[in-house]
Amino acid sequence: VQLQASGGGLVQAGASLRLSCTASGASFSSYNMGWFRQAPGKEREFVAVISRSSDMTYYKDSVKGRFTISRDNAKNTVYLQMNSLKPEDTAIYYCAADLSYGLGSSLREYDYWGQGTLVTVSS
Repeated sequence: VQLQASGGGLVQAGASLRLSCTASGASFSSYNMGWFRQAPGKEREFVAVISRSSDMTYYKDSVKGRFTISRDNAKNTVYLQMNSLKPEDTAIYYCAADLSYGLGSSLREYDYWGQGTLVTVSS
């Protein structure tokens, strides 16, 4: 499967952005879908994951209540709605697809990765 992330940009603190990730090449609904991010000089980290049928989600503690992950299987797209953005949310955001049954938060659990989209939050 190929993943294409989009929607990043430069915003001020407190603003909102919605990231999108569109999949092609395989059955999108077969995958749990996750979002990760990598800030400058730091390791890539888990942000959020959503199950195949959208019945389960899981978030990194620091984004709970601010970020919402959702998906539209008819459009082969997963979204990350980011509200109340903070400068510490600045990073390249990656979407990823996971064939396993659990909601993974580890990078090695994911089978396919998108190219990333840059989110910059100014103070």
